[in-house]
Amino acid sequence: MGVPTPAQPRASVPAKPAPATTPRTGPDAPVTGNPDYQADDQQAQAAPVPPPLPPVIWNVPSAYELLSYISRIGAEGLNPADYDAPGLQAAIQTGNLAAISAAATERFNLISSDLALGHIKAPGRTDWFVVDNDLSPEKQDALLRSALAQRNLTASLNALLPTHPQYAALKVALSATPPSDAARRDRIRLNLDRWRWLPRDLGNKYIIVNVPGFHATLVENGVNRWKQRAIAGKLSTPTPQLNATAVGVILNPAWNVPKSIEKEAAGKKGFKPIRSADGKKILYWQQPPGPTNALGQLKFVMPNSKAIYLHDTNARSRFNDSTRALSHGCVRTQHIIDLATELLGDDNGEWTPEKIQAALDSKKTVQANFVKPLPVYIVYFSSAALLDGRIVNYRDLYGRDSRAMAALQMRDGGASLATPKTELAGKPKPKPADQVATR
Repeated sequence: MGVPTPAQPRASVPAKPAPATTPRTGPDAPVTGNPDYQADDQQAQAAPVPPPLPPVIWNVPSAYELLSYISRIGAEGLNPADYDAPGLQAAIQTGNLAAISAAATERFNLISSDLALGHIKAPGRTDWFVVDNDLSPEKQDALLRSALAQRNLTASLNALLPTHPQYAALKVALSATPPSDAARRDRIRLNLDRWRWLPRDLGNKYIIVNVPGFHATLVENGVNRWKQRAIAGKLSTPTPQLNATAVGVILNPAWNVPKSIEKEAAGKKGFKPIRSADGKKILYWQQPPGPTNALGQLKFVMPNSKAIYLHDTNARSRFNDSTRALSHGCVRTQHIIDLATELLGDDNGEWTPEKIQAALDSKKTVQANFVKPLPVYIVYFSSAALLDGRIVNYRDLYGRDSRAMAALQMRDGGASLATPKTELAGKPKPKPADQVATR
């Protein structure tokens, strides 16, 4: 919302033949492509951990600048009381640089984390699977040292804030809302924090789906290039919040019915069983491409752990419904063929509108890839701000606001809301990801 320092290139040296080894087998054997399971020799070659840097030393003017920043942080929808300005003031009054440095560093870390990653912690977020690497502990420490050395503390903290125009518009709406309207202010504050949950830089070109608003939007260079209606998950199969990279589309897709709703398809007309190699076991049921296929004529290829994607539909009249929570979790997107045609043609792509139409007419399943993959964000904003500061409120479809709102009011951001492991013992395990979201 930072960029890791690139590794220094190493001079090339003649490769030495690897010693002969016996491949390790069993449950602890290394798994190709999985960094959590490395061979012993790989672990031995890991770079040594550098020694820790000396503690950061603050000067009094910088500590006062941080104190001033805390007093103004309410403009971001955060509560100044969460950062204990009186405690920092008391430390400054001692004149002891060690005490000042410890108190100021603690508050800087809290503030920078909340600005970059959001005040509401994971236990206060429901179905949240967006990856945000904006501020690791290493980046945070480097930021603090740089800010103090260059004497630009305020600018360094402000540089962590979301750059999306919607964040700025919500701030305007918050400033225009009187303190007496606490409910309205809290709702704005909650959605400001949701923007901080996202990466600061969403990319030059991306797709964003706001589930409560039932819209999918293609944004390029900060401008809405394409926007259409969307259908999200029904209350029993809510659409999770996640980010993924769209690499292309499948034309004339087949639909593999997940186990969670297999009974809806098993043995019914229009579905066929996909069997094991020996033909004795039904692995899953599949709906072949065609006019009745639930995915319609096209689906996006955007791998993610929840099996959620954007796709067409064979029931396009449902886009006219005012409340469009109707799917099994995936995002049905109006006029998605037009969106795919635009994206496939970008960057001098070879997939012309004529070629796309010919592939659709062939009734064969074909994958067409974008020249440049783009990120997709599926999010949950229950309030949006117009340019004039007015607020549009959406229905809190899945009841996610209440838990997040409670966490927002807590000094620890709801970290203490986490369910202790002892309480989880004996509870049924959640369904696997491939059984949660389908179409």
